[in-house]
Amino acid sequence: MTRPPLANALTVDVEDWFQVQALAGAVPRTAWEEMPRRVEANTERLLASFARAGVHATFFTLGWVAERHPALIARIVAGGHELASHGYGHERVDGLGPAAFRADIRRARGVLEDAGGVAVNGYRAPTFSLTAATPWAFAILAEEGYRYSSSVYPVKHDLYGMPEAPRLPYRPAAGPLWEIPLTAVWLLGRNWPCSGGGWFRLLPYPVFRLGLTRFQRAEAAAGVFYTHPWEYDPQQPRLDVRGLARFRHYVNLSRTAGRLERLLGDFAWDRMDRVFAGVLEQPHGA
Repeated sequence: MTRPPLANALTVDVEDWFQVQALAGAVPRTAWEEMPRRVEANTERLLASFARAGVHATFFTLGWVAERHPALIARIVAGGHELASHGYGHERVDGLGPAAFRADIRRARGVLEDAGGVAVNGYRAPTFSLTAATPWAFAILAEEGYRYSSSVYPVKHDLYGMPEAPRLPYRPAAGPLWEIPLTAVWLLGRNWPCSGGGWFRLLPYPVFRLGLTRFQRAEAAAGVFYTHPWEYDPQQPRLDVRGLARFRHYVNLSRTAGRLERLLGDFAWDRMDRVFAGVLEQPHGA
């Protein structure tokens, strides 16, 4: 008998185009309310793509977005997707400190649950900024009622990363919270990113597909793919940013939608809480 394909976790970090780390130097937080918001229309495009493919996803959503677009949150939930937290205001964990971090994730969870009418159990740190410098964050997440985080990227990067972290789900410091790391492939003595975002837009699609296939075969485990609504919007405003920041944000925006369609057809997908149900249901201490 042929086994059904192993489903990977499909995730969306719901934030608007001007809230990303690459543009932080060009758009201060004080200007956010003045910027044209495109997150609702862009997220609707993703919802339509997922519906056509018959897949469900986890939407790690900013509380800031949920406050301003509650109807979008309701549509995400009505579509059978998992609603999860991306924090409130897209502030890096390593720039907040324990008290401010607790306030941020508590506020975000309250806003999301009010808008969606469902429990929020998952969290993803903005810019994967939960690192070796912020081990206290895991305990706070657990204390605030989160069951899992998907915030650690076990790769080396100038903005984030914890290359020494496990590639598969683990309980940090043997606590009750599960960390479900972003997918990285072990090759040539190091971890390489294979989870989406800018790398998905930059690499030729067959290379990305090969990497995810290699991960599944080598680890016999589900991968985690992430994307953002703004990555499907080549008509978004172009800001005067230079160098690496400009490249990271704008590279291949016109090609992302086509690549996503291929990805949804080439692999099996589902929401985080279902893909990792066997992990999350393990009792603490097991």
